[in-house]
Amino acid sequence: MGTDKKEKVRLLAIQMESVIGELDLNIDTVKNLLIANLEKYEGADFVFLPEVWTVGWHTPAFINTAETLEESKAVKMLKEIAVKYNTNIIGGSFIRKENNKYFNSCPVINRYGEVVAIYDKNHLFSYYGDNEGGIITKGANPVMVEIDGIKIGLTICFDIRFPEIYRAYRKAGADILVNMAAWGKTKKIPWDTMTASRAIENQTYMVALTQTGLLPDGKENLGHSMIFDYNGNILDQIDEIEGGVYAEVNLPEMYEFRDKCTILNDIKTDYEVVIK
Repeated sequence: MGTDKKEKVRLLAIQMESVIGELDLNIDTVKNLLIANLEKYEGADFVFLPEVWTVGWHTPAFINTAETLEESKAVKMLKEIAVKYNTNIIGGSFIRKENNKYFNSCPVINRYGEVVAIYDKNHLFSYYGDNEGGIITKGANPVMVEIDGIKIGLTICFDIRFPEIYRAYRKAGADILVNMAAWGKTKKIPWDTMTASRAIENQTYMVALTQTGLLPDGKENLGHSMIFDYNGNILDQIDEIEGGVYAEVNLPEMYEFRDKCTILNDIKTDYEVVIK
């Protein structure tokens, strides 16, 4: 059942619209989208979901939909899908409660329905009326998960503005980077530019996945989820509809490119600024 790194790795990202605060409805929506797209793109090795798909991007609703990892209905559904379709799921994020603290957490579930990692969002967005940092506890560390011999560096939304975390993943051997977001429609240029840049500067395949649909107060999610190759070329993309983004990525081709263009060798150990 494992993935041979000599073959192409099949990536599927699910773009969807959450209904704010409606946990059960959002679970049903994602389940149906997963089933439809996993049957359409049979044999997907990794499936990716967007940030806070369980609740939608509305920080006042976070606490009311929080779940413990052990009792999470969302994670339970993802485990069942992973086993049924023999796929690995990078589970977007849900609001996780632990010891009276709340985290914006990505569960990673392997083909056997096992939670093999949790990534807690490292950078919290508390601008333009949002207050994620006042509700959510910041994650302690970046997390890179290795499944089927493939190393994936995990990030969530606002993390994209901090290239240091992606460079750390690349130095640690990442094959694929992912940013799972609920990204506002008014910030299309930063989204398109930064996601492509993370792929290019790290010579790494990149899954850039966000939600679509309406938000409170007349705001909207952007949509426009994409999969990039290691040169920043878009392998597949979607506009504002719900659906899947799919690509078969060639890791040996990427390794060959890295061997020919060894930019990491040119990084200086220290960039002390001289002011004159």
